[in-house]
Amino acid sequence: MANSIKTKKPKMKETVGSMYYNFNKPATGVTFDASSYEDEIVKTDIVKNISVTENLETQTVRASGKDYETVNQTSSEDIEVEAVAFDPDDLAKMRGETVNTNGLMQSGSENKRPFFAFGKVVKKIGGGFQYVWYPKCQLVENSDDIATSEDSFSEQNDKIKIRAYQFDETKKLIKNYVDSDSTNFPDGLTEEKFFSKVIVTKEDLDSIVTSKTA
Repeated sequence: MANSIKTKKPKMKETVGSMYYNFNKPATGVTFDASSYEDEIVKTDIVKNISVTENLETQTVRASGKDYETVNQTSSEDIEVEAVAFDPDDLAKMRGETVNTNGLMQSGSENKRPFFAFGKVVKKIGGGFQYVWYPKCQLVENSDDIATSEDSFSEQNDKIKIRAYQFDETKKLIKNYVDSDSTNFPDGLTEEKFFSKVIVTKEDLDSIVTSKTA
């Protein structure tokens, strides 16, 4: 008996949507706590482009004079964000800078950069979408280029590079996401609901899905 053939036509990406971030709030003496984030989640519509690069570690195991198995492990992901502007207070916080009450921001080599959760929205043609949370991120680079103005307006965008790390106890998970094209996508899950809290565990998403009908 011949196997059946199922034709699939997934939706294409159309544009990047909002970006979200939420600073981690670990206890004293701890650098990161996946169960503790600040009360305020920031949403901003400043994004021009987001590119993601996996940092993949590959090791080939040899046995009996030949390749036995290749082990692949993603240790982190680099997220480069190009935006029209960044909030100066939040960017200073990501840099680990000291912000004084008189408005003076102080930066130097001794600054300790905090961890934060980063979220992004990918919108698809025809109304589809993908929502993504990276629970453990750190700012690793940011550009601050400026050029002189010309007769006609030209955009002068900023770029930051965020590194997303493994956040779970098993050191395997880097991000949590949902895709509206997925067979198991929860009915009624909206962008607002998904980004109402940092999704660290599957129970976090369960609590959101359950509350929408409560």
